[in-house]
Amino acid sequence: MQVKKVLTYAAIAFVVFYLYSQPQAAAGAVKGVFSTVNTGASRLATFFTTVLR
Repeated sequence: MQVKKVLTYAAIAFVVFYLYSQPQAAAGAVKGVFSTVNTGASRLATFFTTVLR
């Protein structure tokens, strides 16, 4: 249980460090994730629309 807590804090510290040291790259990564989710949702909606016609 203690190891999980330490790894969680280390991951949070890494994210904060990354946001602080590379803000443009971090923003690009977040934008890419949201773009991918949006594309997937759009394709899934198209699939279900086609199936239900």
